Amino acid sequence: MIMQQSRSLVFSMCAIVIVAASFAVSHTGAAAFAQLLGVQSNSPPAYLVEANDPVSGLAFTRITKPGDLGNGVECGEDFCSHRYSSAQAWNSDQSLLLISRGCSGLCFFDGRTFSPLFFRARTDNCEWSPHNPQQMICVGNSDIHLWTPRDDVDSVLFTTTLYKNMQFGPGKGNPSMDGQRIVVRATANSGKLVAFVYDLRTRTKYPDIDLSRLPGKNGYCTIAPLGEKLVCFQTLDDDTQQTFILSKEGMLLQSWLENHRPGHGDMTVDPNGVEIMVGISKSKPDKYQVISRRLDNGLVTSLLPYGEATHVSLRAINQNGWAIISYEGDPVDIAKHPKWAPYARQIVAVALDGSGQVHRIARTNNVKSDYNSEAHASSSPDGSQIIWSSNWGKPGGPVYDFVTQVPWTDLKETKWSKTQ
Repeated sequence: MIMQQSRSLVFSMCAIVIVAASFAVSHTGAAAFAQLLGVQSNSPPAYLVEANDPVSGLAFTRITKPGDLGNGVECGEDFCSHRYSSAQAWNSDQSLLLISRGCSGLCFFDGRTFSPLFFRARTDNCEWSPHNPQQMICVGNSDIHLWTPRDDVDSVLFTTTLYKNMQFGPGKGNPSMDGQRIVVRATANSGKLVAFVYDLRTRTKYPDIDLSRLPGKNGYCTIAPLGEKLVCFQTLDDDTQQTFILSKEGMLLQSWLENHRPGHGDMTVDPNGVEIMVGISKSKPDKYQVISRRLDNGLVTSLLPYGEATHVSLRAINQNGWAIISYEGDPVDIAKHPKWAPYARQIVAVALDGSGQVHRIARTNNVKSDYNSEAHASSSPDGSQIIWSSNWGKPGGPVYDFVTQVPWTDLKETKWSKTQ
């Protein structure tokens, strides 16, 4: 049994200088940063044994390992991890935790002690209901249904012969924050690739949106947090990645034509009630910065400077105001660039209000070698737990999953220092 403990913590931060809308790290801060990271143990903490992060002081636990974990849960030799940064790993009351990559099926763990409980074999796309801890929302080839993993019972809401290859997203699908609406991508009998909004409560299907109206090849479509818009991500022949915001009826509202501005991100409602997407930009004037972008008017706010950020999680839907950022990169290399964000192989939390407040959460000790080895940090619904992956300094694996406990009320405020 893993006991949860609240701790008073002291956070170390590098000095940051913000000049107008740009960011810069002092040379002293860069040197301190390099010294701060140092060399971590070559061996990860023992399985299910709580440890403390040497930088943040936060408690964390390794929750997977290769082999048979019991109760039908078995992890592969190369990796065993949660699905993605913007996919919710926990159910709404955090009693269950889902590990789906490299596992023997959909593997369910106790959401607090991390003991393996059971696994289910599924071929459809399922995401947790935001408010019913017993249910997942699933999209199959030709149906939409609610599923209770514990007793393995399905309740079909919608079935059709008018589409095939129906998908939840795919990959980046989430329900609206109230759990009422989702977006389904499917191939119509006409052969056209379409997306449509489905209301789970009223069992209402909204009109098809012909995705050939949009330039490029569709990567995914998903519902916006408040359920009134959908967001579609398109890739052009030259690999430019564009984002389009549409009404649930299919009216085009916003076209973000810059490449990947942002991408690898997530969506939420900010403390002012505004729907935003937070991710990493790959275009000027904020290339490789972590940015926030409003869904209503496209206004961009830079949250963190140029750096090695790779993924963003906003899955803490009940603890609004912070984004969880995964950083890869080589600490020695990052320290050579005083104008870059001073984070490498770390998970940090950044305030969504643009104030520059940052908390260090975890040092991953991860050496990125492929997609499976990326950290993909993702927060629990209340933000009290953050799950992340690491090969612990060994390219090629194995890749383990870890969970860090985050006692927000005890965290010391840290902030970028500002000068004129």
